[in-house]
Amino acid sequence: MERDPVLDELLRQRLRNMKSTSEMDSYLHDLFKQAVGEMLQAEMDNHLGYEKHASESSQFSNSRNGKTKKTIKTTRGEHQIEVPRDREGSFEPQLIPKRKRIMEEIEDKVLSLYSHGMSVRDIESAIKEMYGVDVSEAHISHVTDRIVEHIEQWKRRRLEKTYMVVWMDAIVFKVRQDGKIIDKAVQIAVGLNNRGYKDLLGMWICQNESASFWISVLSDLKTRGVEDILITSTDNLKGFTDAIKTIYPKALTQICIVHQLRNSLKFVVWKDKKAVAESLKKVYNASDEATALHLLDNFEDQWGKKYPYIAKSWRANWANLATFFEFPAAIRKIIYTTNLIENVNRCIRKYTKTKTMLPNDQAVEKVVYLSLMQISKKWTMAQRDWPMLLVHFLNIFGEQRCDVKI
Repeated sequence: MERDPVLDELLRQRLRNMKSTSEMDSYLHDLFKQAVGEMLQAEMDNHLGYEKHASESSQFSNSRNGKTKKTIKTTRGEHQIEVPRDREGSFEPQLIPKRKRIMEEIEDKVLSLYSHGMSVRDIESAIKEMYGVDVSEAHISHVTDRIVEHIEQWKRRRLEKTYMVVWMDAIVFKVRQDGKIIDKAVQIAVGLNNRGYKDLLGMWICQNESASFWISVLSDLKTRGVEDILITSTDNLKGFTDAIKTIYPKALTQICIVHQLRNSLKFVVWKDKKAVAESLKKVYNASDEATALHLLDNFEDQWGKKYPYIAKSWRANWANLATFFEFPAAIRKIIYTTNLIENVNRCIRKYTKTKTMLPNDQAVEKVVYLSLMQISKKWTMAQRDWPMLLVHFLNIFGEQRCDVKI
């Protein structure tokens, strides 16, 4: 079943312009209406044994026969929905049983499905609780697979031509694979466009980071329309630097200073942590790169014998750690760390805290995607002080690379 493009565009516009709780209520009203409509169509597919417009439909005696309007009452008021009919009159939707008008709990159940991602077993139990009927796992899977269609559309959508900054970081889930439970990372990318707004670029599941994996990620961005990235801000991702040079050779790479600091302090005994952290803080808070290198020399003189690995690691990564020194303070502040993505990951954990283990990669994508949709609703305003930041970007990279005409 194809989604209604007019309603989709309405929802997107409302998300961008949402400023009040009443607007949010209106958005939820339309989201609920669309969700129920899609699930009823899925029930009809399951009842008939084939999807709408399927080539094999002629082999079946029964078929679709329009829709009837029905008003249902929920905790947020009344909703008018369209219930599909079949020619034989044998279709009795389990989601909204015939002659049942009052549905005090169903709205929260459906929104929970769309917002947090429910397993087949969860949904089966919820329907049993609501209606006292048993629904097969196969039927529930058919209904929830509608979410997979949304994810695939989202993953293939066109992106903007230029992003001023792209942040990348990962969140790890326990996933069952080949009879074992293993760790899998979901790499998430957020871009800052040339109007100052954050944009979720995508999510990619990986078991092991490598240059080939990152080339596939960056190639995906390029295929979807991203022609240029000015700056990337990432953890010290294995193989990423080589991959970015291959796909976006002009992009500047900044390794997250906070991650580098955390990794350094892993090797420090408790009583020295505060002093070591203060010494390293002087390095990355320096006014320029030359001063920072001088302060790193001082750090090595003070702590090098006791913790030789720390200075060695900073020097090995210096080319990508020191990138932010090329920029004014306003830009340094937004690129020296991946805190933005870490905040996203914390919110995902909040939405998925009951999911200690997921059965497969598709389940991972469902819960992460639905969490990201909730998180991105709050991104309604441009980056703070964006006009000033844009001037800095234009001065450094020029109008052509920023894709901005003055």
